Amino acid sequence: MTALSQRDLLGIADLSAVEIKELLQMATQLKSQQLKLRCNKVLGLLFSKASTRTRVSFTVAMYQLGGQVIDLNPNVTQVSRGEPIQDTARVLDKYLDCLAIRTFEQQELETFANYAQIPVINALTDLEHPCQVLADLLTIQEEFQTLSGLTLTYVGDGNNVANSLMLGCALVGINVKIATPSGYEPSSDVVKQALAIADGKTEVIITKDPKIAAKNANILYTDVWASMGQENEANDRMPIFQPYQINQELLNFAEPKAIVLHCLPAHRDEEITNAVIEGEYSRVWEQAENRLHVQKALLASILSAEPL
Repeated sequence: MTALSQRDLLGIADLSAVEIKELLQMATQLKSQQLKLRCNKVLGLLFSKASTRTRVSFTVAMYQLGGQVIDLNPNVTQVSRGEPIQDTARVLDKYLDCLAIRTFEQQELETFANYAQIPVINALTDLEHPCQVLADLLTIQEEFQTLSGLTLTYVGDGNNVANSLMLGCALVGINVKIATPSGYEPSSDVVKQALAIADGKTEVIITKDPKIAAKNANILYTDVWASMGQENEANDRMPIFQPYQINQELLNFAEPKAIVLHCLPAHRDEEITNAVIEGEYSRVWEQAENRLHVQKALLASILSAEPL
C-alpha cells in the first residue's frame, strides 16, 4: 500500500474507505501467512496511559516484521520533566522511523505530528482510538464476510472508541447507532463529521434508548463506563449506566446471529455480563487478537515493508 507510505494516522478518517479495505485485506493475508513482509525499521512507543493490548500488539507486530521497538516510558524520559513536546518530537525524529503515541489530549498528538517528519500513529487519545476500530472492522468482516449494510450498535459512554466507531463505520458502509445516557453523548463535532461521511448512504443515529438502538443490530459493542482518567467518577456513573449493560435481555433485541464486541479491559457484570462475554455470541478474543494483525498491516504500509 504505497498510498500510506510515511503518512500519519491521527484519526480513523485520515484513511479513505478504499485504504481501510486494503489494510483489512493485507491484515487477513498476514494473519493467514499468505503474505510475509519484512521491515527493518525502529518503532518508538510513547505511552502516557496504561496499556496491555496496544503496547504488546504494536511490539509483537514490529518484531514479526523484523524491526525493533523502543519503549519510551515518559517516566524515564525528559518528557516527565517538562521538556516541550516540540523539542522531544524533533529529537525523536532523528532516531526513529515511526512513533506510536498513547496520550490524553488529541492536540498533544497533533503537535508531535507537526514537529516530527516521521510518521506518527494515534495509539489512543481521549478523542479517538483508530487502531482499535481497524481491529473491530477486521473482526466484523471475518464474521459476516462483508461490511456494507450491517448495523453496529454501541451502548455506554460516548468516548474515544464510540467516536472512532462512528467514523469508521460511516467510511465502510456500516450503519451505526450510539446509545448513551444524557450528558454522555459522543463528541458533537465527530457526530457531524460521521454524518457528512455517511452522506445519507448509511445511518448514524444517536439515542438514549439502548433497546431501540439494539433492535436488529448485527453487532453489539460496549466499553468501560469510566475510561482512563475518569476512575474517580466510576461509582457515580454506575447507576446512570446500568440500563446500558450488554446482557442477555439486550442481546434478545439484536439479530439472532449477532456478535458482541468489547475493546477491553472489561469490568464483568458492569458494562457487560460475564455470561455474555464468555458466551457463544462473543468475539472479544478474536477482536483482541486482530489488534496484532491490523497494526502489522498498518506498520508495513506506512514503513513500506518488502516481501520476504
